Amino acid sequence: MASESSFDVVSKVDHQEVDNAINQAAREVRQRFDFKGTDTSVAWAGDEAIAISSSSEEKVKAALDVLQSKLARRKVSLKALDAGQPRVTGKTWHIDCALREGISTENAKKISKLIRDSGPKGVKAQIQGEELRVSSKKRDDLQAVQRLITDADYDFAVQFVNYR
Repeated sequence: MASESSFDVVSKVDHQEVDNAINQAAREVRQRFDFKGTDTSVAWAGDEAIAISSSSEEKVKAALDVLQSKLARRKVSLKALDAGQPRVTGKTWHIDCALREGISTENAKKISKLIRDSGPKGVKAQIQGEELRVSSKKRDDLQAVQRLITDADYDFAVQFVNYR
């Protein structure tokens, strides 16, 4: 009898890639002509947040676009970036961006229901904290489940790890 194969569905962000993207965006903002004299900055604000500030609303939105392009170029899903609305504090505009990691229990239940309803027979899904373990006797069924999950296009980033 064949042993069970499995993989985990997770939602994680590579912090080193995000750090590189922030550094690139900050360098581009400092060097670009249209940002000269606007005191625009892109930097970490704690471990899980990014702060963008500038002297005008248009410039702070443009700096957010620069950050998003750097993240996309580094293969970091933009679904993991939760950007707030621009707000003014004194004379400067700010946007606070949070990094979303982990799959909530509610979202894990959605994925589990999708696998039960539309997935191949014999595939089991169990919630383990902020990740979901999917197992089956056939590896082809697991690959079909991966395609099914990526095609569902959830509002959070999804990765597959620990494929055994």
